[in-house]
Amino acid sequence: MDVIEKRGIKLAVNRRNRKKSNKTKIIICAVIEVFVVLTLVLMIGWNKGIGDWLYSLNKPVVKELDISGINSPYAVLMQAKGGKVIAESRSEERIYPASLTKMMTAIVAMEELSSLDKEITLTAEMFSGLYERDATQAGFQPDETVKASDLLYGVLLPSGAECCIALAVDISGSEEAFVELMNKKAEKLGMENTHFRDTTGLHDPEHYSTVMDMAVLLKYCMRNDDFREMIESARHSTPPTNIHPDGITYYSTMFKSLPDPSVTDGTILGGKTGFTNEAGLCLASYAQIGDRDYIFVTAGAPGTTGEALHVQDAVTIYDRLGQATLALEH
Repeated sequence: MDVIEKRGIKLAVNRRNRKKSNKTKIIICAVIEVFVVLTLVLMIGWNKGIGDWLYSLNKPVVKELDISGINSPYAVLMQAKGGKVIAESRSEERIYPASLTKMMTAIVAMEELSSLDKEITLTAEMFSGLYERDATQAGFQPDETVKASDLLYGVLLPSGAECCIALAVDISGSEEAFVELMNKKAEKLGMENTHFRDTTGLHDPEHYSTVMDMAVLLKYCMRNDDFREMIESARHSTPPTNIHPDGITYYSTMFKSLPDPSVTDGTILGGKTGFTNEAGLCLASYAQIGDRDYIFVTAGAPGTTGEALHVQDAVTIYDRLGQATLALEH
C-alpha cells in the first residue's frame, strides 16, 4: 500500500470520527436542552401546583377522632386512601349488613357484565318471595326489559331487590351461583368476617359481616368509576321501557334523608343505606373533608328509616372530623 492510499484511508477514518463526535455533541446538547426545559417547567409548576401538592403530603392530618355519643353501636372511620383507621367502635364484631350487601352485588355485577348497556328481561320468578318478605323494590315489573346500568342504579339508589335478582340470574344463572362470586370477592378483599347468603341482604342468620369489612368493601368499590358515579347520584331516570313508556325515576335512600350533604370543611359524596329489624339502621358512606376522602360505616342504630339516625350519625362525625381538620390547619 503506497503513501497516498494510506493517507486516503487515514482521512476517511478521521471524517468518520468527526461525524461520530458531532453526533455525540448534538445528542449531549439535546439532552442539556431537554433538561433545561424540564427544569424551567418544574420551577413554574412549583409555583402553580407542585408546591401545593408537596405541602398537602405534609399537611397535618387527623390521626384519631372521638366518635362517642352517636346512635350506632358499631362504627368505623377510615381514610379512603390507604385505609388508615381513625376511629372505631366494635368494628370487628359481627353484624347483619342488611342492604349494605348490595354494594357487593353491584360491584361484582359491574365486573362480570360484558357491557352495562346489555338489556335484561325480568321474569316473574325473579320476584318470588320479595313481596312476601316486604323487600324494597325499584319499581320494575315482570316481563320488563331494561338496561343493566338501570338495574345497577336500582340496586344502589332505591335498594331494589328485584334488580339484584335480575342481575344475578342473568350473570350466573341463579342467585345462589352469583352469591358464590360475592363470597369469593369477599375472600379476595380480605373480608375475613363476612359471609353472604343472598344478593339483597334480607335477613338470614348466616348472612353476616362487620362494619370494618364493609368499609374495606366500599374502599374497593370507590376505585370503580361507574360505581362512584351511580352511588353519588341523588336520583336516576330510566329511558322508556316496554312496561313503563315514561321510564322510572327513583331516588337515593341516603340523599332523601340528607337534603344538604355539606358538612364542616367538606361534603358527603355518596352512600348506601340498609335496614332490617335484626340489623337496625346501617350506612356506608364517604365524604371529602379538606382535600382527603374518608369512609364511615355504621350499623345497629335504633329506629326506623324515617328517623334516619344512621344518616344523622354520619353528619355528626364528618362535622367533627372537619372541625378537627380545620383546628390542625390553624
